[in-house]
Amino acid sequence: MVRPMGLRDLPKIDHLLATSTVAALLERYPRALVKDAVRRHVEQLRQMERSGVGAAVDFAAIEALLIGALAPSLVPVINATGVLLHTNLGRAPLAPSALAAVAPVVEGYCNLEYDLEAGGRGDRSVHCEALLSRLTGADAALVVNNNAAAMVLALAGLAQGREAIVSRGELIEIGGSFRLPEIFETSGVRLVEVGTTNRTRLADYERAVRPETALLVKAHRSNFEVVGFTEEASGSELVALGARRGLPTLYDLGSGCLVDLAPYGLASPTVQGAVAEGWDLVAFSGDKLLGGPQAGILVGRKAEIQRLARHPLLRALRVDKLAIAVLERTLASYLDGTWRHAVPLFDRLGVSVERLLQRAADLREAVGCGEVVRLEGRMGGGTLPTAAIASAGLRIALDQPDTVASRLRCGRPVVVARVEGGALIVDLRAVGTAELAPLGSALHAALQPAG
Repeated sequence: MVRPMGLRDLPKIDHLLATSTVAALLERYPRALVKDAVRRHVEQLRQMERSGVGAAVDFAAIEALLIGALAPSLVPVINATGVLLHTNLGRAPLAPSALAAVAPVVEGYCNLEYDLEAGGRGDRSVHCEALLSRLTGADAALVVNNNAAAMVLALAGLAQGREAIVSRGELIEIGGSFRLPEIFETSGVRLVEVGTTNRTRLADYERAVRPETALLVKAHRSNFEVVGFTEEASGSELVALGARRGLPTLYDLGSGCLVDLAPYGLASPTVQGAVAEGWDLVAFSGDKLLGGPQAGILVGRKAEIQRLARHPLLRALRVDKLAIAVLERTLASYLDGTWRHAVPLFDRLGVSVERLLQRAADLREAVGCGEVVRLEGRMGGGTLPTAAIASAGLRIALDQPDTVASRLRCGRPVVVARVEGGALIVDLRAVGTAELAPLGSALHAALQPAG
């Protein structure tokens, strides 16, 4: 530190770069980064002086700016919100076994698009297709980078320049104000709405079919429910209508559940059920109830899948080797029956409330304050919108809970919790076993008085 200075005394950037301390930094960091850090520090000094705060050159602060510039902005987060598939926190955590299998494959070269038997060019879709077909009962499968991409590809491949029919009650909006009608528009497909928000009958679809019709579409209302005076055509009815009128059918299932959720007290349609109904194509996400990486998956009849595989859009929407590797191992865990513990989503969902209450008591012991409480978590990620998931955690009444929540978010490890009713709520439903000790340490530090 050097003596405080006024605005007129602020050092020139070139003068600071010539000092021995900054010269030492130049030996360790690129000159452009050092110069930018010095410039930012001088600007900070200027703002301090204008605010009436004495300013002094702080070489440690310059180095801190350098370190911050090189630090990754994408960091691990302990999810203490109670939302298992928190979209803003990356949705489904990935299986450690899948990640362990991925490293040897991707740290060097791999047979991403190389046919080992033929000794020539191959197809990246084959790595997951057989697994998806076996798990879902579909003839064929195709993987792209997310479910919105899967819908764009399916619509463009089957109905571009023509019309597709969908119920008005299924015109969903997903995250980021992105709406199903916009997906139709992007795909070059004219949307034909039928029925009303709460009631759409098979006859509504039948009346809307005309020579320009190319596709019948159903979208699962995965992020909201319509209750009360309602009616909708069943999947089997729409499939039968498509068969009678010679029209392909597409079901946007969204969440992509592969197992019965009844043991967890939940309910969701499964991909297998949709395939069994006879839909030509079923689209769903890889990072929601499937518990894998971000991906959009299409399963269905071979003719339709092959048609999409030849579409020019596929190259722009295709998934990379990292996602393929993780998805392949995640799907394998469903096939070999290890998914209950191998897939973190289900491992955390399967922890009893009694176990969570004990973990909350241990956490209270570690931090020295708080009240052990029963809570209600959520699945999140646009799935099971009305389902409450029994949970437990710690409620800590504070004068400034937002301040402590901010300290948790800005600390290491990063912890994201809730603030409700003047208290910090630490929900343990989405917290992994290995995260409990770091969570306790982070919470204890954040609760200490400032200074």
